[in-house]
Amino acid sequence: MQHRSVSWHAARAVALTAAGTALIAATYGLVRLAFGLHLPEMGAEFGLDTADLGLVSAAASVVYGLGAGIGFLVGDRLPRALVVAAGLTAGCGAIGIALAQHSGVFVAAAIASSAGAGFASPALVRIIHRSAPEPSRATMQAVVNAGTGPGLVAAGSSAWALAPDWRLAWIVAGAATAIAAVAVLALDRPAGTESAAAHRAPPLSWWVAHRAPLVAAAGFGFGAAAIWNYGRAVLVAAGAPESSSLLAWVLLGVGGAAVIGTAPLARRLRPGSLWALSTIPAAVATALLGLLPGELVLCGAACLVFGWGYVTATGALIEWTTQIDGARAATGTAVLFVVFMLGQAAGAAAVGAILESVGPAAAFAVAAAIAGASGLLGAERLTRSGRPACSRSEGAPGARRAPRP
Repeated sequence: MQHRSVSWHAARAVALTAAGTALIAATYGLVRLAFGLHLPEMGAEFGLDTADLGLVSAAASVVYGLGAGIGFLVGDRLPRALVVAAGLTAGCGAIGIALAQHSGVFVAAAIASSAGAGFASPALVRIIHRSAPEPSRATMQAVVNAGTGPGLVAAGSSAWALAPDWRLAWIVAGAATAIAAVAVLALDRPAGTESAAAHRAPPLSWWVAHRAPLVAAAGFGFGAAAIWNYGRAVLVAAGAPESSSLLAWVLLGVGGAAVIGTAPLARRLRPGSLWALSTIPAAVATALLGLLPGELVLCGAACLVFGWGYVTATGALIEWTTQIDGARAATGTAVLFVVFMLGQAAGAAAVGAILESVGPAAAFAVAAAIAGASGLLGAERLTRSGRPACSRSEGAPGARRAPRP
């Protein structure tokens, strides 16, 4: 009987991981990041130029940040409510984009849909943390966070299969989001008692310990905005066929999905080392795509590298805050992702303006420089930091000590 119970819990953990991965795939890959995928067609239909779409994307990043900010406030106490909010905002926003006939409706739906990803990340961090046995939590978190990659593959593949009907692709995205959210709610079963520390406001020592990841997250968010928002548009403007530009997007997803395979190796590294290993190659890939958009093979390779680097970097942020204070992993994830997307909002607006006035080489070079600097900053700061005071003083269950330098 005990063996059967263990097998059931193991099977449920696998199913919860799959459902969580699907929710990240939907809210990020099919909805939030797919905005850049359909940007050329949507901009042409609604009469919006690159600078206009950059402002829309910036506003969407701010709304994502607001969603993650709400996750910061309630993620450790009400993760199920956040899952519901993620399904409603991303799902209804995607349907709104699909049905929009006027630019105002389109803009409102596009902005609102990004909140779903902001709600989903902190909710899933808490759900996995409380529902999974400690030895498997880190692996489950890494796999769930890597859902962005399969979501991007699905987004690119559906755009390819359904082209030129981009509206139907958004309907598929909305339906997939709703199904994934319901699956997570059905499979969530807390395994033990919640930590009291997780429900208290973080102390000052917690914020001090997060100085380095906060700065690093903002910088990489700024740099990542270039490819996500304008990568396909730059390829199209350089003369790439529609099929090639869509393939490049699929390769972004393939690179992101590859994180699932590299997760066991990544777990052997300190979060700061993993951060540098992922963000610096992503920065190089950004610079190459802006400099040589007509070299399709090189751009395809750059998309693979960037996809892997981006998803690995977001996973490193989760591991970074978990190492600082595991009991507040959802809170830390929400804070870092808020800062990350505020950086991306600034990047979307700034890169769009530079792109419109100067061109892709300069715009992507600026983004790459800031992203690369954030990678160096993150690694340097973490390797010099000792064990955070908040993890030692609180004695919170689930908190892990940071390794000594």
